[in-house]
Amino acid sequence: MFGTFGTPRPPSTPRRFGRTARLVVLAIAVATGGTAIAVNATPSSAAACNGYVGLTFDDGPTGSTSALLSVLRNNGVRATMFNVGQNVQNNRSAAQAQVSAGMWVANHSWNHSHMTSMSQSQMQSDLSQTSSAIQSATGSRPQLFRPPYGETNATLQSVASSLGMRQVTWDVDSQDWNGASVSQIVSNAGRLQAGQVILMHDGLQNTRDAIPQIMSNLTSRNLCPGMISSSTGRAVAPDGSTPPTGGTTTPPPSGGNCTATATTPNVWGDRYNTSVTVSGASNWSVVVAVTAPQRITTTWNGTASLDSSGTVLTMRSNGSGSTFGLTTMFNGNSSARAQIRSCTTG
Repeated sequence: MFGTFGTPRPPSTPRRFGRTARLVVLAIAVATGGTAIAVNATPSSAAACNGYVGLTFDDGPTGSTSALLSVLRNNGVRATMFNVGQNVQNNRSAAQAQVSAGMWVANHSWNHSHMTSMSQSQMQSDLSQTSSAIQSATGSRPQLFRPPYGETNATLQSVASSLGMRQVTWDVDSQDWNGASVSQIVSNAGRLQAGQVILMHDGLQNTRDAIPQIMSNLTSRNLCPGMISSSTGRAVAPDGSTPPTGGTTTPPPSGGNCTATATTPNVWGDRYNTSVTVSGASNWSVVVAVTAPQRITTTWNGTASLDSSGTVLTMRSNGSGSTFGLTTMFNGNSSARAQIRSCTTG
């Protein structure tokens, strides 16, 4: 993400697989292009995932990419590599190795410039050149784009979309670019929740050393590394399916009998709408949360109560039916989406 590991813009703020017995490789299509690859899996991997997170590594490929891939393979991790086009052109074999290791490859600009200072035509040329270099090296054309430094605007998002890519930033910043220790990186990664994405970097020893502990902690919470959906920007299962839990649908709590399901029908450059449908009860209360610095600004079809941070909404039925909605401002975090915390009756 940070080509020279400079100070970024403030951030828009899995179940560990065994190292021993591995099954016969399973053919899984890479989401960024449909290329068939071989992936190792343990017998328990599929059943133990109650949610997925997106582990991402920026600024590759580097001279240390092979070392990073080795650590990821040894820990059963598939991750998304946001590659710099110039680096891909200069190290095609490393980009190919990423795909061969089961990673998803994405666009991180040509040379990590401040893209919001570019004209629309310059943005178009930069991202197109990068995607072409990645496709030439790997056979897969990127479906995801991460803006350098997390700096973006409506024009850049529109250009990325015109090239068939969804912009993805991050929910959690590991701070590895900022000299974070192994323990600090592990601690930061501990904030990951199902569906969320973490920012890390290729080429850093502390990051590689943190991966086994990150995976161990995720395993303890029944979270697994997944792919980032090009439709939602959220982490989903490696085959592209939505998480069994922790995703857009929250099952009723113990003793309850209502379920709330969230969808995102509208996304604009600065905000998005969430539609929530409740089933199983006519008198309900639903808690919805967004990821700071996002803020909920508007609600409809319910009695709303918003906390002081503007990120946690409690919506109660008011006779307007079983579907309510809310508008959330991105405020620099365009990848996160509203998550349902609970649905209770009465």
